[in-house]
Amino acid sequence: MTPTSLGTRCVNRREGTALLIVLVAAIILSLTAYTFAVLMITEDEATRLMGKQIQARYLVESGVDYVRLYLSQDPATITAAGGIWDNAEFQSVPVTLDDLNSGDRGFFTIVAANLDDYGAPNGHRFGLMDESTKLNLNTLLYADQFIPGAGRQLLMGLPGMTEEIADAILDYMDADDEVREFGTESSYYAGLSPPYACKNGPLDTIEELLRIRGVTPDLLFGIDHNRNGLVDPDELSSTTSAFMEPELQLGWANYLTLYSKETNLNREGLKRIYINNPDLIELESELRSVLDERWTTFILAYRINGPYSGTDAPNRDGYYAELDLEVEPSTDFNQVLDLINARTTVPDINNPSESLVIDSPVTFENMMATLPVIMDNLTTMKALTIPGRINIMQAPRRVLEAIPGMRIEVVDEIINQRQFVVADSDRNRRYATWILTEGLVTLEEMKIMFPFVCTGGKVFRAEIVGYHQNGIGTSRAEVVLDTTVPLPRILFWRDKTHLQNGYSIEAWGAGIISND
Repeated sequence: MTPTSLGTRCVNRREGTALLIVLVAAIILSLTAYTFAVLMITEDEATRLMGKQIQARYLVESGVDYVRLYLSQDPATITAAGGIWDNAEFQSVPVTLDDLNSGDRGFFTIVAANLDDYGAPNGHRFGLMDESTKLNLNTLLYADQFIPGAGRQLLMGLPGMTEEIADAILDYMDADDEVREFGTESSYYAGLSPPYACKNGPLDTIEELLRIRGVTPDLLFGIDHNRNGLVDPDELSSTTSAFMEPELQLGWANYLTLYSKETNLNREGLKRIYINNPDLIELESELRSVLDERWTTFILAYRINGPYSGTDAPNRDGYYAELDLEVEPSTDFNQVLDLINARTTVPDINNPSESLVIDSPVTFENMMATLPVIMDNLTTMKALTIPGRINIMQAPRRVLEAIPGMRIEVVDEIINQRQFVVADSDRNRRYATWILTEGLVTLEEMKIMFPFVCTGGKVFRAEIVGYHQNGIGTSRAEVVLDTTVPLPRILFWRDKTHLQNGYSIEAWGAGIISND
């Protein structure tokens, strides 16, 4: 081989190697450019999705403001607008006004669990949840003041509840260190790792129950892992669900609250008259502003002289000496129902040292007409709000059955006859005493139940979902709103966006565009 041919072959080999290097470099650069382009597209999509997610959260905030404005209206206006139980006005409310065909239009929906009579999940509805349909944990100890053992009795209505857990809950919240019959106090929790003490006070969150002996996540939350008030197919197929009764599928959290209360105001929004006012002169002035002479005289005479249980015939001519309002009252009303068929005495106008018997203006015969008057205008509580009473118009059977004095037969009749939305003209059904006027219970039974029942509270829970028309970017929040003040205020807000959505947005309508 000549030197010339050898050199040519070396040159060709170097040229081939260089070409290979150039090709490899070109491939690497191309792959780098492609990777960069894909990365930029991915980042663009992520940024777009993040933007949609942020917008969805603002849609939720719009929903909160919408509910606050809606609830600030007077009851008659709310009823005329469709109420709060199941109202299409809460479904797919548009917020952004982009072109409907663009897929970018934003909506929010206010959704609530639609429960059956027992409290088991049965789909959803578009509306709010009245917190007074639940058992208020922070009023259980007050229930014991009305009827000893009422706190435990109310808790025992929960599915799966035991006496040991019920007493442990009460021991955890009460201020003393005395162990109840089946309960436990701080000495038990001090032996745990890490150790802690009983709260010895009201709870701040439902989740605090998990610190109490015997309370498990399955009992508290059931199989509703995404907390949407529904049982999704994957949740229903879990092993736990096979051994769980339907009314426990949403857990005890479905039956419990910390917020329920109602206003102690009349239909005009004015304070009810506190008939146990120790100042009888002031009480007389207040009574005369609302009631007639007969009502006013009877209430004042009852406070001064107490109930009369004799058999003397009542004074029918209406003449008697004026009452001495400077004296200290001898008797307080336990509740306004004490007025029904009550009797008391007044001084005889001809012989002030003698007494005449007078009857209450409220009798069994005229209850249908008179009970709405006393229920709307009179009270034995000074506070402007009344916490913890149970809304018998909407509460599930489990909660109703636990109310002290409540018979199973009465629960059946309440569920059969109640209305979720009461007509404004139905004066008797505005108040829980409708079960008395309509003959479902006796007066004695009604008096036992009275501290525990109502027909509607003023604190509501809203589950608000914000979403876009094409389903890209959704957000969820759970909000509790207090309407006992003129402008409803937020008591609780929990962002639930991190949980699986659990809702079929397509089923809500409003021109949803599929992502497929």
